[in-house]
Amino acid sequence: MEEKFKQERANCLKVVLFGPESTGKTTLSKQLAKHYNTVWVREYAREYLQRKWDEEQKICEPKDLLPIAEGQMALENELAQLTDSVLICDTDLLETKVYSEAYYSGTCDPVLEKYALQNTYDLYFLAYIDTPWEADDLRDKPEERQTMFNFFEKALKKYNRPYVLLKGDKKERLEIAIKHIDNLIKNRK
Repeated sequence: MEEKFKQERANCLKVVLFGPESTGKTTLSKQLAKHYNTVWVREYAREYLQRKWDEEQKICEPKDLLPIAEGQMALENELAQLTDSVLICDTDLLETKVYSEAYYSGTCDPVLEKYALQNTYDLYFLAYIDTPWEADDLRDKPEERQTMFNFFEKALKKYNRPYVLLKGDKKERLEIAIKHIDNLIKNRK
């Protein structure tokens, strides 16, 4: 059963857009995929939770986290086989772990935690909260953006993940991300 949360081997670099909601991660993921003519892994939690909201008017519950993690890894593993260059991930299981702990009194399912810590990426881009808040059905913490950002940065530091802080407008963030991905590609050869 746990195999569905594990990364499969892939011949590409993997970068993750990481951080609190409404910080431009999806926009930047699409821009980077276009720039590098590659694929990007969308955030499975958004479609899963939007469907749940539309059908039941219910928000995320702890029992949703493993199906979300399973769906995220299925997408990542499938799309990682389509590129030999760089895979742009709009999120990862470590992000799901951070949300679990932030929303559910510091708890995280042991299976989710195991694979959140075991799966690896070449670089994380931590999106700062200097983008305008955009409300939708699923976003719920506009007043707690700094607190949530701190949770995400703390996790990257605690688990010794390589990361770059992204601040500024869309153009500035894209330029910073491209510079760092180009360096990864150059050092890979």
